[in-house]
Amino acid sequence: MSDNNVSVAPVSGKRDFNAFVDLKYRLNEDDPNFVPQLRMEEVELLTPGKNPFFDHARHQFFLARRGDRVVGRISAHIDELALTQPADKGFGPGCGQWGLLEAEDQETASALIAVAEGWLRDQGMTRVLAPISMSIWEEPGLLVKGYDHPPTVMMGHQKPEYRGWIEGAGYEPVKSLLTYELDITKEFPPIVQRIVAAGEKNPRINIRPVEIKHFAREAAIVIEILNDAWSDNWGFVPFTAREAEYGGKKMTPLIREDLNMIAELDGEPVAFMLTWSNANEPIKAIGGKLFPFGWLKMLLWLRNPQCNTMRVPLMGVKKKFHNSRLASQLAFMMIEYIRRNSVKSYGATRGEIGWILDDNHGMVAIADAIDSKVNKEYLIYQKAL
Repeated sequence: MSDNNVSVAPVSGKRDFNAFVDLKYRLNEDDPNFVPQLRMEEVELLTPGKNPFFDHARHQFFLARRGDRVVGRISAHIDELALTQPADKGFGPGCGQWGLLEAEDQETASALIAVAEGWLRDQGMTRVLAPISMSIWEEPGLLVKGYDHPPTVMMGHQKPEYRGWIEGAGYEPVKSLLTYELDITKEFPPIVQRIVAAGEKNPRINIRPVEIKHFAREAAIVIEILNDAWSDNWGFVPFTAREAEYGGKKMTPLIREDLNMIAELDGEPVAFMLTWSNANEPIKAIGGKLFPFGWLKMLLWLRNPQCNTMRVPLMGVKKKFHNSRLASQLAFMMIEYIRRNSVKSYGATRGEIGWILDDNHGMVAIADAIDSKVNKEYLIYQKAL
């Protein structure tokens, strides 16, 4: 497709693929809050056979050019598992996605979005949710608040003008995803401390760290709770066994036993909380480049991951306990234990929780109770095709 001076074509061959990967770095290199991820990680994310998302997804990458110059990119993709979800929960039959949008200007963005929509329409899709890059579990949504500080590990970062470009293409916001930040050097409010203390006196409750030596067992527990706890959430798509294995292996270097907790009630695992040291801090320091000396700095950091910020990307309580006092008590206990360990052992001063759906009232209430504040907001848009 050609739109005035912009031509858009499917990615074809290694040269196009490399241009697709490299464009993100070039277009964002002047943004002081952009964190250039390790290129090998970006390549793996986009490669079928490596990223298990592609086991259940169709996709097509596109590049936009002006003459010989690459000026934009986009992915159009369809998650087959998302198609099986209830339509009132976000995805459902006929719902495709696009993501990974990078563009020099509005003309380029408009041309790319139009081509992605056309591909989805040709695949039988009748509506689109975007931007989602690539899975709902990876980097969903467009940043619309919090441009003034870098994202934490596995969170997206886009330019402010993208919002106008997307909305100008006829998209309307359908869901807001929030992240919350807090000063973790301070104790939580007295009411939270009392709830934690009461839980510690309850012999039925046991909060324990994950055990790395039993990684497969622990991963299975977390995925089982996650798929149960999140099953009614907007945008939910279940983790597959291969995605769980892949994700576990990818994040193993960031996993510390004292930062990841499982809550048991009468010996049954019923809740979990995962916390990662913010790897974006050392990645940003080396400019996303392992060579010549970045690999050594990353290796030393991974051995002793001191950082300013800890991110809580996932937590869940089994559905049968939702809307109960026990659910919030278990959450407060895990948060408090992880807070203490983050400050004592890793030198962290700041925590970030999220993303959280803006209408997840239980999690929003927990975030409010520990005096955290919204620091970033991401929007997911929809449009009929």
